[in-house]
Amino acid sequence: MEGPGALTDAELMTALAEGDLAGLRELYRRHAPWLSLRLARRCPDPDVVADALQDCFTAVWRDARRWRGDGELGAWLWRIAVRRLVSRLRTRDRQHALPTRPWTEGDDDASPVPSAEERVLLGVEYGGLGAALQRLSPELPAVVQATVLDGLTNREAAELLGIPHGTVKNRLHRARAQLRAELAGGLA
Repeated sequence: MEGPGALTDAELMTALAEGDLAGLRELYRRHAPWLSLRLARRCPDPDVVADALQDCFTAVWRDARRWRGDGELGAWLWRIAVRRLVSRLRTRDRQHALPTRPWTEGDDDASPVPSAEERVLLGVEYGGLGAALQRLSPELPAVVQATVLDGLTNREAAELLGIPHGTVKNRLHRARAQLRAELAGGLA
């Protein structure tokens, strides 16, 4: 019999749905590192990120049968993980607003800007859209990231970003208008 490392994600999910915990260990080994990095880009507290990641894989273990097998497992895991992060943040003090990069000692800027590496990764990950996102007004990319790219509702994005629901809606409207103009200009 093949070891769990030789199985596809779909096969591991099937095994997990049948109670095979080796499948969960292998899924964790494959997906926890990148999930943790993406969550850390949204939350500067490593304890909250670790808790959200644990909550995510606990949910996968409990709900393995709910995965339908359509689409990438990574996308399904990300939706679970980011929602678990939002849930964890709801229980924390509201003043922990999420910057676009983790705060480091010596930062005095109240609204940090993405690092050069993050800007490059954004361009690689999202192509022309990534470049257009970089040119948005500074307060808008986080809202687009949370709602459009991560698939959160406006209310979940408001919780995640620590801003009012109406502000998310307003910023998203402004971002869409700017992106529409930016991307249409690139086609002309």
